[in-house]
Amino acid sequence: MGLGGWIARWPVYRQLTGADGRGAAARSARTDALRPRTAEADHVARSVCPFCAVGCGQLVYVKDGRVTQIEGDPDSPISRGRLCPKGSASKQLVTRPDRPSTVLYRRPHGTEWESLDLDTAMDMIADRVVATRRETWQQTFDGMVVRRTLGIASLGGATLDNEENYLMKKLYTAMGAVQIENQARI
Repeated sequence: MGLGGWIARWPVYRQLTGADGRGAAARSARTDALRPRTAEADHVARSVCPFCAVGCGQLVYVKDGRVTQIEGDPDSPISRGRLCPKGSASKQLVTRPDRPSTVLYRRPHGTEWESLDLDTAMDMIADRVVATRRETWQQTFDGMVVRRTLGIASLGGATLDNEENYLMKKLYTAMGAVQIENQARI
């Protein structure tokens, strides 16, 4: 290849002589070989970002049962295809190798975490809820029938929607709790 051929391949020369000032100078064989991470997905699931109460729409791309990419949903009337930095990084919630995938428990006054199976953890929670309700139950207060417990309270997070908070309200009310609040916005 002569000097003229070498100069023609030089990125600065290509930038200066290209039709748009960039053109072929921004391309390479590697660039041309790149394909979108979403191109080979088996299916796409619509979802909502779990980080805040805005409720941005997400497209979750799945291949062979594994999440390969999460992007903003352009059909979402809320976010119109855009995601904040946390929403853009939400793929890590399900794909990070060091993400906890078991129930971790630290005993009272303990210094180490231990893994529990889900059934054991759920039984522990149920036992504590029943014991707390039994120990703090008030049938009457100042001569009035109240049938309540002040030992159980709930504060729903911003990532819960109205329907989830409705069901939580019904559960806690059935247990006799009266301190129930949420900040649902979607």
